[in-house]
Amino acid sequence: MAARTARPSLYISVDIEADGPIPGPYSMISFGAAVAGRQTDASYTAADPQARTFYRELRPISDQYVPEALAVSGLDRDRLLREGTDPAEAMAAFRSWVREVAEEAGAQPVMCGYPASFDWTFLYWYLMRFGGDSPFGHSGCLDMKTLYAAKARVPLRAAVKGRMPAALRSTRRHTHHALDDAVEQAELMSNLMLWEGPEGGKDLRSSPN
Repeated sequence: MAARTARPSLYISVDIEADGPIPGPYSMISFGAAVAGRQTDASYTAADPQARTFYRELRPISDQYVPEALAVSGLDRDRLLREGTDPAEAMAAFRSWVREVAEEAGAQPVMCGYPASFDWTFLYWYLMRFGGDSPFGHSGCLDMKTLYAAKARVPLRAAVKGRMPAALRSTRRHTHHALDDAVEQAELMSNLMLWEGPEGGKDLRSSPN
């Protein structure tokens, strides 16, 4: 029997801002997404991270919040309570956007984050809580910290941006605005995918868009 051919992956960088450490008791107050690139079995094609993006600011879902966490984003919680997008509406729009860009690319969508653990926890919880469906499935996420640690052959705790080669890091500022940071991390994702590692080993190749 012939081996099944793996479908290409479309990597979508996602960054979220929250007013506390876990979803449910606390709220995701904004999130941004940017298409990073497309991978087939043998190649990775970087995308313009500003070309296909998504951003929403959300109405909080509880009265609880951690002031220090809220301050990171700089968002006004009272304004979000009045003007933030309803979470169910936001997640429905996001599902449609993910499926649209994935269909255009002929690929399966994969969320990527730096680190993915925090952002994926909130994103997946919101997708399932508000609509019961995730376009990424239950495990379609990739952690850039782990990707760097594996390629650089360093312990995971040493996989921090400040220790990465300068050429890997995006030149964009990390602003804690969810869309800005999603775009920045999309650039990092493509740089990591195309990096040959510290010893210049065999790597994926890219055909720029």
